[in-house]
Amino acid sequence: MASSAPSSSTPLRIIPLGGIGEIGKNMYVFEYGDDIVVVDCGLMFPDEEMFGIDLVVPDVTYLRTRREAVRAFVITHAHEDHVGGLPYVLPEFPGIPVYASTLARGLLGIKVKEHKLHNNPLLPLDPGNELEVGPFRITPFRIGHSIPDAMGLAIRTPVGTVVHTGDFKFDHTPVDGKPSDFGVLARLGAEGVICLLSDSTRAESPGYTPSERTVGEAFREIMEPLDGRVIVATFASNIARIQQVIDAAATFERQVAVVGRSMEQNVKIAAELGYLQFTPSRLITKDQIGSSAPGRLVIATTGAQGEPMAGLARMANRDHRHVEIQPGDTVIVSASPIPGNEEYVARTIDNLFKAGANVYYHAIRHAHVSGHASQEELKLMLVLTRPRHFIPMHGEFRMQVQHGRLAIETGVAPENVYIIENGQPIEFFADGTARRGAPVPAGYVFVDGLSVGDVGEIVLRDRRALAADGMFIVVVTVDKQTGTLIGRPEIVTRGFVSDERDLEASVETVIASIRTPGEHISEVALLKSQIKEAVSRHLFEQTRRRPMVFPVVVEV
Repeated sequence: MASSAPSSSTPLRIIPLGGIGEIGKNMYVFEYGDDIVVVDCGLMFPDEEMFGIDLVVPDVTYLRTRREAVRAFVITHAHEDHVGGLPYVLPEFPGIPVYASTLARGLLGIKVKEHKLHNNPLLPLDPGNELEVGPFRITPFRIGHSIPDAMGLAIRTPVGTVVHTGDFKFDHTPVDGKPSDFGVLARLGAEGVICLLSDSTRAESPGYTPSERTVGEAFREIMEPLDGRVIVATFASNIARIQQVIDAAATFERQVAVVGRSMEQNVKIAAELGYLQFTPSRLITKDQIGSSAPGRLVIATTGAQGEPMAGLARMANRDHRHVEIQPGDTVIVSASPIPGNEEYVARTIDNLFKAGANVYYHAIRHAHVSGHASQEELKLMLVLTRPRHFIPMHGEFRMQVQHGRLAIETGVAPENVYIIENGQPIEFFADGTARRGAPVPAGYVFVDGLSVGDVGEIVLRDRRALAADGMFIVVVTVDKQTGTLIGRPEIVTRGFVSDERDLEASVETVIASIRTPGEHISEVALLKSQIKEAVSRHLFEQTRRRPMVFPVVVEV
């Protein structure tokens, strides 16, 4: 479908479908007339109330209604909260290209193969390139983060230039030697920026975020006096951190084994593309772990968030094929717990201590730094770009509020700071004005096994009720013609504590509800309703609990 020529009164619409008021599932829609470019498409891990849910991805109902207008997906970097939703969203947009940097394309290539995503071309877009898509001219620029090739985007539109920072921090001594491109940011500020969308993750943290290089120093300090194995757990996509592990190991003539499917794949791709530098003899296979001297070995693994099926948790539970935690092992958990994962992380650390390991974790020794900017860096971004309007993104609501206050401190007019929620469009006009548009759908889509979007709030509510109060199944046999009860009702409970007297009282309640029927008692649906209502009321009166009551009526 060809783009129609928009009029001068056509607004640029920026619509967040994820990543606002939350950490995860980042997705931002840029719409002008009949053209849409989507920046990022991430996932979020479920919270403890989302029973049985594996992942959460953005709701693309709005994009579905505007499918013909979608021109491209542009990826800022290859972390899961920015690309993990692609396998679940792209099948609805066949033929639409995905633009990403060299490393991001390498890592996305793995997803393409795993999910058989062959209908969307994966095209290059690196810092310094320029991409024209309909009325949009997109220039990516280099930005510091915890993965190489992270990019911010300057998006030139008919109403002005928008800067989308992506995830960033200003690291002046990055591990890959490629600092953020301050020159581009200053030039954009001089040209004029109509709106800045900026990372709010650490908007509550004063000062500056430390350089990634400080983690390498911490690794060396921890490793130096040790005679046993060192196991470092971090994110599989944190290539810079894996480089630090390899470099620290080299300082003490230790070899490195990489364990965990995702980390092994990422290391292989990053090494092939030149983003990981090491002597080939420095790395050994996981099959060689058993024959390596403990004092000469470092193991890099996944599972820093305590994920039950990841490498570190399996080692802690003595369930790993290649590594069993032994007394004398030292474990470094090189990550801070994501909100909601604290319990998993604590449980894994407890199990590691029980197995005899010494553990360095976030509360004991910080062998981790964030990949996100603190307040002084956020203010520097605002000062460099000098935006007329400001949308704090990528953070929980309180972080967005704090970031908005920083923007006002640096000179953005308070009425031009938009603290919004997912699905709230902001419309920008050629005269420099902006306004809020009518909200669009932007909820959660739950991934449950192979099911995407089939589990909704009603199913989750039932799962919560079952988890909280259990279930109470009543089986009654009735005469098909008369509706008369045959025999005594049977009761089966799961997750509901009751003694013999309670069950007997419940049986009598069922019998009474059938003996005093309404009209047309031979109607099974009515009979079930009466049993459910009577038993639910009885159980609440007796126990102050509301288990799910399932009447089963057998007609004979």
